[in-house]
Amino acid sequence: MTTSPRTVLIMDTTLRDGEQTQGVSFSPDEKVNIAKVLLDLVRVDRIEVASARVSPGEQEALAQIVDWAASRGLAERVEVLGFVDAGQSVEWIARAGGRVLNLLAKGSETHCRGQLGKTLDEHAADVRQTVAIALSRGLKVNIYLEDWSNGYRDQPDYVYGLMERLADCGIGHFMLPDTLGVMTPERVAAAMGDMIGRFPGVKFDFHPHNDYGLATANVLAAAQAGAAAVHCTVNCLGERAGNASLAEVAVNLRDQLGFTIGIDETHLARVSELVEYFSGKRIGDNAPIVGADVFTQTAGIHADGDRKGSLYHTRLSPERFARRRKYALGKLAGKASLAKNLEWLDISLSEENQRRVLARIVELGDSKKTITIDDLPFIIAEVLDSKDYHHAELIACTVTSSLDLESIASIKLRLGAEVLSAAGSGNGGFAAFDNALARLVKRAGFSLPPLKDFEVRIPKGGRSDALTECTITWETDHGDIKTRGVHANQVYAAIAASMRMLNIVMHRRLTERQGEEAAAPA
Repeated sequence: MTTSPRTVLIMDTTLRDGEQTQGVSFSPDEKVNIAKVLLDLVRVDRIEVASARVSPGEQEALAQIVDWAASRGLAERVEVLGFVDAGQSVEWIARAGGRVLNLLAKGSETHCRGQLGKTLDEHAADVRQTVAIALSRGLKVNIYLEDWSNGYRDQPDYVYGLMERLADCGIGHFMLPDTLGVMTPERVAAAMGDMIGRFPGVKFDFHPHNDYGLATANVLAAAQAGAAAVHCTVNCLGERAGNASLAEVAVNLRDQLGFTIGIDETHLARVSELVEYFSGKRIGDNAPIVGADVFTQTAGIHADGDRKGSLYHTRLSPERFARRRKYALGKLAGKASLAKNLEWLDISLSEENQRRVLARIVELGDSKKTITIDDLPFIIAEVLDSKDYHHAELIACTVTSSLDLESIASIKLRLGAEVLSAAGSGNGGFAAFDNALARLVKRAGFSLPPLKDFEVRIPKGGRSDALTECTITWETDHGDIKTRGVHANQVYAAIAASMRMLNIVMHRRLTERQGEEAAAPA
């Protein structure tokens, strides 16, 4: 005996419910671009794109989306929220070319009497009138039973009575919202199962909210109970705590419940980034599926396990979502973490140089939250360039800068066995350090070589917390020398390059002195 695959439609309401997020308002062009990605690339089954009668801009956006969708045979997958208003919403939608009305009715007696001041029969009659007008204008009609979750719990006879009065008037989907996000998966399963059992043949949708953090779990419960469609938004946008995340819903329906859905997962991260940019609402780096860090292993033991046998892999492979697995570099990194990144960059290092590079990574990780793969070539170059001279050591350094005032640097250095302190000022933090350093070494009996060239680079991507590579060329009696420093702070990268120069200069002085002593007559 074979069973047909379980299917459920996905309706994305980012452009309607998502726009009820505090501070979010999409322009017509933004709405059009998001709609195209959702329908054409992500391939959601339906999208809800506007609320009727809100603004001319909203109507313009609807017209553009419908015009584009019609050219691809998708116009009936574009839906608009409308109201029981004697046909005004219907006319607004029809003028923009809309094909589907999602009518907002009252799903609880409390709302019906408290907001409208009407009885069940009066409200049902008004709804039937609006539905008839919409059908006469060629629109398809779905209906939201607003506050259904509370209505079903507190006044179930009202909910049943409304359904009985509307079941035969041409409505396509009855959409059951958990308007205030108060349900649990168990309650959703029981209520949805009851509605489907009482009204066989009716298509029910479930519309969640995330006030208790249960939106995705509630969607899964509704789908298991037999919902024809479930609603979600990109990045969990929506009123208050939001709706359910499109990415989370799609992946869980497939992986946890075995549902057949039409979503193209390779574009989930793309639409998430697009909505993040247009909405101005940043998602957490640890957001499931689409977050920046969710395919990054930070602990060295995890990288080691993956290297030895993909021990920390699951069905949520990054390749599935057109992404790649990353191995974080920082104080928790191990040999395997570095090896994985070197493999990606196609860089080969000896065991000894890998040890030195890893030690530098851990050292930087103590002062910087994250080191990216783009930082790694800078670190490698710095380590391979370095000489293990320890004639000079920067013990302490403070650099202060103020607008329209000279910068000030205070430093404490170990030169050989002697510890010295000095202060300096200059036009910028590095100039102040350089002047302080010059004073200090002068007291030790020598001078710094002139600075010939100064170059600063950061990795691609323009991150404000990126490592900075500073390369300085110094003019000496033995020819130019070039030293490099790497640090998250540009001034301290230059200071590191200066300290490397100082060690080279002191090493040369010591070597020359030893040579002179060896050549002197006994």
